[in-house]
Amino acid sequence: MVEKTFGWSAFIIALVFLCAVGAAKVEAEETATYVGSKVCAECHDEEFASYSANAKKAHSYESVEMMERRGRLTDEEFKECLHCHSTGYGKPGGFVSVETTPDLKDAGCEVCHGPGSKHAESGEPEDIKGTLTMADCETCHNADRVNSFRFRPLIYGGGH
Repeated sequence: MVEKTFGWSAFIIALVFLCAVGAAKVEAEETATYVGSKVCAECHDEEFASYSANAKKAHSYESVEMMERRGRLTDEEFKECLHCHSTGYGKPGGFVSVETTPDLKDAGCEVCHGPGSKHAESGEPEDIKGTLTMADCETCHNADRVNSFRFRPLIYGGGH
């Protein structure tokens, strides 16, 4: 009987511990803020150079800004586009406007990898999302948008 009681007690303690670790990880993710791709470039210069030269998203704000200027988007449509065409729009610390958050105006590193302040500070890989999946891409490159705008999500090429 003692073994069974100890076994359940150990299980419950382990479960509480794992929940606490998970909650701490979620809290860390929630407290990370957006820093902009130029901060990422300080350590990831080759990836940043490739992104800047090859990824359309490096200049993604320009396309929706142009459509808005030409009257092809309503104010609401323009704001909806910013969720994918800028970094962190609508999220705490994300893009607000070209005037107040110019380093976040395009879809940068943190659109895919998450807010980078913790990683930029620590340099630890676990403080940023390193391995991406198609589900990450489908946040913006979902079936409706792919069909409407002929997007071609390139999970294994394009970004860097």
